[in-house]
Amino acid sequence: MEVSIKDNERIDDLQYKGLRLIQDPGLFCFGIDAVLLANYAKAAAGDTVVDLCTGNGVIPILMSGKTSASKLIGAEIQEQSVDLASRSVRLNSLQDKVEILNEDIRRLPDTIPKGSVDVVTCNPPYMIESHGLHNEADSKTIARHEIMCTLEDVVSVAAALLKTGGMFYMIHRPFRLAEIMVMLNRYKLEPKRMRLVYPYVDKEPSMVLIEAKRDAKSRITVEKPLIVYEKPGVYTAELLDFYGRED
Repeated sequence: MEVSIKDNERIDDLQYKGLRLIQDPGLFCFGIDAVLLANYAKAAAGDTVVDLCTGNGVIPILMSGKTSASKLIGAEIQEQSVDLASRSVRLNSLQDKVEILNEDIRRLPDTIPKGSVDVVTCNPPYMIESHGLHNEADSKTIARHEIMCTLEDVVSVAAALLKTGGMFYMIHRPFRLAEIMVMLNRYKLEPKRMRLVYPYVDKEPSMVLIEAKRDAKSRITVEKPLIVYEKPGVYTAELLDFYGRED
């Protein structure tokens, strides 16, 4: 399909089943956290998946190839990112499977029926508004800091959308892990799996992957660590699988 590409944009190969993504270097470009989440999340045939804070749509586009989900919906408040994501959907001829909504995630329970979704994913802003320096570009600040939505907004919306037994997948920063667990418990999303992500085997973890289940009993499995790099610039075999293996 013919899709327009602007002068300041590029097309990136997602290295999986020929999937591609339109990116604008002036806006927030996806990182390894999106790739990790797309590999961690599970969706079965017939499932509906909603990706909150979808940005340029990389997670639903990757999950369209990595899972058997029937419908993937990405919700994003920033119009520029929605435009990129929508054109990437067309670029990959995924219009029948992936839908991008220009929506404040806090209003999604008024748009998507409550209790109707099988899987919710989110790679949310990690930093509370006062943490760190804000990038001068508004789009990057919104992507990194809790300006347009908070952790509680993400968790409460996921809980509202999910069916009983539905699954929530999120990647976040370990320094907020205690807050994350409290919030999941508050909204009846029971943590079932957790995996810490380490940049190197001898460093502290930089990310945490979490799977939670709506209205489930208490029991969590802490999985083995995920190591990103063997040495500077060289991914571990597991990370290479994420980027290059086609099951």
